[in-house]
Amino acid sequence: MELNSVLLTTSASIGFFKLVNCGFGKLPIPESASRNEWKWRNICTSFAHSMITGIWAVLCFFRHPQMAEDLIGTHSVFSHALVSVSIGYFIYDFFDMAFNQKMNQSWELLVHHMVVISCFGIAVLTGCYVGFAVVALLVEINSVFLHLRQMLRMANKAVGDFYRVNSMVNLGTYVVFRINTLAWMTRWLVLNRDNIPLFSYTVGSIGLAIMTAMNIVLFYRLLRSDFLKNSTATPSEGSEKSGSGEGRKEM
Repeated sequence: MELNSVLLTTSASIGFFKLVNCGFGKLPIPESASRNEWKWRNICTSFAHSMITGIWAVLCFFRHPQMAEDLIGTHSVFSHALVSVSIGYFIYDFFDMAFNQKMNQSWELLVHHMVVISCFGIAVLTGCYVGFAVVALLVEINSVFLHLRQMLRMANKAVGDFYRVNSMVNLGTYVVFRINTLAWMTRWLVLNRDNIPLFSYTVGSIGLAIMTAMNIVLFYRLLRSDFLKNSTATPSEGSEKSGSGEGRKEM
């Protein structure tokens, strides 16, 4: 894809997710979530992004399997478009959080988004490492259940079999599609360091280090909240906004 196509796709993605966010604002909102309508719409938009890109990332490897053998130079227009669309989403979400959420509740995700935009930007602008970026987007499969978990908590539905099953699926997919994926990406980067320019290798290494640290912390929070914490009280949105890790939007 040429630069003009990248800019057009990214801009269209920003506009699309803005429309998605507005669309969720027109739908009925759970009474317990109405106290923070912005956060509800933001998480619903993130859920939509995860659904789209998670499926899209799998289709990229299904339609173009040779990309798995060469993550540096081999990719399809379909894969390149996916990465450009994701950049648009992360740009949109960055400014949505920056303008609507307190810094002490959003700084982690703002850093996360800046790292992703930088790394994905290198991929789409150089035409290299697009396959590597698509591998990174496989984590969005877990994000579907991660965002669904937050939506259930905001709707005061954090009890019952459905929430429990989602929590278990969320933790399982977290290990498979986040921790394992990040570990594999780190191993791949180290093994291929001789084939990667110093600048790209440095950016990728720093990005992976930040992502790994953030995901380990988030995994602990999820484990503590859903499996290690004994509480007879029903989780509420009020407790989520108390300033603890649970009050923050999850990746």
